[in-house]
Amino acid sequence: MTVPTAPTAPTVPIAPTAPAAPTVADPADHATGTLLRFATAGSVDDGKSTLVGRLLHDSKSVLADQLEAIEHVSRERGQQAPDLALLTDGLRAEREQGITIDVAYRYFATPRRRFILADTPGHVQYTRNMVTGASTANLTVILVDARNGVVEQTRRHAAISALLRVSHVVLAVNKMDLVGYREEVFAAITEEFAAYAGALGIPEVTAIPISALAGDNVVELSAAMGWYSGPTVLEHLETVPVDTDTEACGARFPVQYVIRPGTPGLPDYRGYAGQIAAGSFRVGERVVVLPSGTTTTIAGIDLLGEPVDVASAPRSVTLLLDDDVDLARGDLVVPADGVPPLTRDVRATVCHVADRPLTAGQRVLLKHTTRTVKGVVDDITSRLDLDDLPRNHRPDRLVANEIGRVRIRVAEPLALDHYADSRRTGSFLLIDPGDGTTLAAGMSGP
Repeated sequence: MTVPTAPTAPTVPIAPTAPAAPTVADPADHATGTLLRFATAGSVDDGKSTLVGRLLHDSKSVLADQLEAIEHVSRERGQQAPDLALLTDGLRAEREQGITIDVAYRYFATPRRRFILADTPGHVQYTRNMVTGASTANLTVILVDARNGVVEQTRRHAAISALLRVSHVVLAVNKMDLVGYREEVFAAITEEFAAYAGALGIPEVTAIPISALAGDNVVELSAAMGWYSGPTVLEHLETVPVDTDTEACGARFPVQYVIRPGTPGLPDYRGYAGQIAAGSFRVGERVVVLPSGTTTTIAGIDLLGEPVDVASAPRSVTLLLDDDVDLARGDLVVPADGVPPLTRDVRATVCHVADRPLTAGQRVLLKHTTRTVKGVVDDITSRLDLDDLPRNHRPDRLVANEIGRVRIRVAEPLALDHYADSRRTGSFLLIDPGDGTTLAAGMSGP
C-alpha cells in the first residue's frame, strides 16, 4: 500500500481492486466519456454546498437571475458576498437552518465535459441520502475541514464509497485559509485518510487542498499554496477517466411492463418493456426468462418506436419474442449462453437507513430491479466499526446508518449478481411489508 507523503503528488494508488463502473445516462456518453456523475460528501459544515456553488459560479454555469437571487438573499442576511451554498440548498428549511437536508442534483457543463452532481447532506441522520447520491456516481468528492481533520463522518462516507464501488475518490481538504495554507496540515490529513482508504480497498485517492469560500484550487490554482502542483478540483473532474466497461456480468433485461394485445393503437402487438440493466441484446438471439427458465428467441427490438437490430444498457426498449411465453413484471431476460444461478439465500452488505432497527427474524420485502419478493432476515452476521474497521460479529441488530452483513431467506428465487460485477443487478432494497418504509440498501456479495 502506498501512502502519500508529498502533497505535490495528488493521485494516490492504493491496493487496486476491480470495482464495477457506474451506470451512465446514455450510450453516447458511455462511449465518449463526456458525462461524469459525481457526489460530494463530508461532515457538517465542511463546505460541500459552498464547493458546489463555487464550481457552478466560477465555471460560468449560473444563470444571471439565479445569481441575482442569491445575492439578494445574502444581502438580506447581512453578508457582503453572495453565499454560494444557496445555489444547491434549495429547500426552505435548508436555507433557514444553513444546512443541507436532501440530495441536491445539479447539471452543468464545461467545454471539456458534462456533469451531473449530487450534493449530499453531512448530518449523520441523513447518511441514507449520501447512499442515494453516490449509488450512481463515477466519483465521490469527500470534504474534510482542515481544522478538524478526518472525523467519524469522513470515515463513514469513505466506507460507503468503497461499498458502492465508486471508482474514484477525491479528498478535498477545505478551509485551508483558516489554517494559514500550511502544507504540513494538508500532508497529515492526506496520509491519515489514505491509510483508511487503503484498508477499505478504495483503488484511487486524489488529494487537493482547497478553500471553497475563497476559490483556492477549485477552478483556478491558488497563489497562496505554491507548494501544491497538482490539479484544481475542476481540472481533475474534467480529466479523470470515466470507466467504459459498465458491467462485468452478462446482459440483463428486467421486465417492467407487458404491452398486451388489444392495447389502444396496438391491437396485435405483444411486447415486454423495460430498461436494459447490463450488456446488449440483438434480434435473433436465444434468451432465457427467469425464474421460469423458459427459452425463446428475440424477434424484434423497438427503441423509441423504431425497430433496431441491437440495443445496449442503459437503453429503455421493448422486446418482441418469437414464442407466446408467460412473462410478467419482475421477470428477467438473459442470454441463453450466460444464465445466472438462482438463489433463495441472499448474502449481502446492507446500509441501514430506517429509524427503526433491523433485527434477525424480521420479515421484509426484498426489491431487486423490478421484482419484489417476501423474505425474512435469517441472521445479522457482523457490523462494521468505522473507527478501526473491525467487524462486530453477530450483533443483535443494525440501527440507522450502520453497515453490516446479513443473510436473508426469500420466498421466491432471485437472479442476484454480485454487486462488484453489476451495480444495477447486484443491488436491492429491504422494505417493511407493513407500511412500505425502506429499511436498508443492500449490495449482494460473498
